[in-house]
Amino acid sequence: MKAVMIDRPYSVVVTDVSRAPLGDHDVRIQVKAAGICGSDIHAYKGLHPFRKPPVIIGHEISGEVVEHGRLVTRVKVGDKVTVEPQMGCGKCEHCLQGKTNYCDNRQAPGIGNWYGTMAEDFVAHEDIVFVLPEDMDHELGALSEPMAVGVHAVRQADIQIGDKVAVLGSGPIGLLALAVAKEAGATTILSTDIFDYCLDTAKTMGATHTLNIKDKDNWIEEAQALVGGAFDKVLIAIGVPGIVNQGLSLVKKGGRVVTIAMFHEAQSLDIMQLQGQEKQLVGCFCYTRKDTITAVDLLASGRIQTDAIVTHVLPYTEAAKGFRMMDKKEDNPLKILVTF
Repeated sequence: MKAVMIDRPYSVVVTDVSRAPLGDHDVRIQVKAAGICGSDIHAYKGLHPFRKPPVIIGHEISGEVVEHGRLVTRVKVGDKVTVEPQMGCGKCEHCLQGKTNYCDNRQAPGIGNWYGTMAEDFVAHEDIVFVLPEDMDHELGALSEPMAVGVHAVRQADIQIGDKVAVLGSGPIGLLALAVAKEAGATTILSTDIFDYCLDTAKTMGATHTLNIKDKDNWIEEAQALVGGAFDKVLIAIGVPGIVNQGLSLVKKGGRVVTIAMFHEAQSLDIMQLQGQEKQLVGCFCYTRKDTITAVDLLASGRIQTDAIVTHVLPYTEAAKGFRMMDKKEDNPLKILVTF
């Protein structure tokens, strides 16, 4: 079958690989759409902590079941599905509590022998396969995984009705987290970025205020002035230097900052703010089954304005173009989907 591979940093090729074997509890999915994630760009640059070239890339997916193992009972051939792209050991304390993202033996596509989703078909255990509504198109279905990231982030932030929230970074994850924050009851939402087209989309997604922080030294004060004071919660969806302390400076005493982004450089920490003002800094990694279920339900409800997020849909033969566009910000990209 054909698959999209990052064979070395900054190089994406379409290659022929053998189809993955099918176990008794496995489901073979004919991939219809797979998203290029920001973390895939980290792998493209050779910076990802565990997806290293050469790797068949991708973990966002929508597709159709074409085959399954003899003991599969949850799905059938012909079902439209998505996948929660992680597997735990199923036996540790974390897995038994439903926190697969904590499992020390967690597996994910693009690691070891598990192919990524950017291939003609993808094999996953039935436990992580979720049936999508028949009337949901594949472009929307492919947003299930990044939506689950947003759901998990909002839960980690414990966003409540009436909260004042700042979302730092208005890429696809920041935008989806913004939408989930609004759904959770946040009434004032500020989005920041260095690209106006991202901020325009943030307004479409429900941001009440936006701020372009490019080349601005004192944007913290400007951000707080826009909303009339400090924020209750801050979601960090961009891993640039200094962003953690900036998030702490934005949030009120006793407020909470959640780190969603992938960081590749050390971040300084203003411990006086954290301790002296009892601010909370909370990590956020992937999602749980509960988050994925909620994400699919939100997408199916039609309450989340996702149309502006998918900016480009390319055939898999043009995957290299999609990665370059994302990396270089060519033609104002947000979510780029690769189709098969």
